[in-house]
Amino acid sequence: MEIKVTKPAINWFKQEFSEAEEPVPIRFYGRYGGCGSLQSGFSLGMSQTEPTEPAVVYEEGGFLFFIEEQDSWYFKDQLVRVKYSRKKDEIEFEYEQQANREQ
Repeated sequence: MEIKVTKPAINWFKQEFSEAEEPVPIRFYGRYGGCGSLQSGFSLGMSQTEPTEPAVVYEEGGFLFFIEEQDSWYFKDQLVRVKYSRKKDEIEFEYEQQANREQ
């Protein structure tokens, strides 16, 4: 499991969270409902909250992106790539299956 965030996506986060004090914690998690492609009946959620037991962390541009251990079931062995869509003016998520690795 891994998180990567593109520079254009970092810039989007900077605009959205311009009032927040750095480092800004951003949690990704599996939530019930919505349109998701990883787990049937669930979708990716996002919140600004401090980590308690992070399974994976990615720091860039004054942000601390993370997935909690309790949410790892949703992401399994995925690389979560966060990108910015100029056309939609919003962030998008792409997933890439990774080989099982001992951690």
